[in-house]
Amino acid sequence: MTISHVQLGKNKITERFLETLKGHFKNHENVKISVLKSCCRDKTELKEMAEKLLESLGKNYTSKTVGYAIAIKKWRRIMR
Repeated sequence: MTISHVQLGKNKITERFLETLKGHFKNHENVKISVLKSCCRDKTELKEMAEKLLESLGKNYTSKTVGYAIAIKKWRRIMR
């Protein structure tokens, strides 16, 4: 199981960040996104960002927030 690490900075979630994230999922099953201080320091905003990422990635992804990091896992089968 391979894990890729990505940082989310002051530009927050952009189209370019989403393209980069999708590129990481071509080679890895799990991606850990470290949210920098310049992005946000509010837990509710962090959870909203995680939900937005899941919406843009699709149905076969799940996320978990731990501290100021978002862990996203890609499932092999499509979840219903």
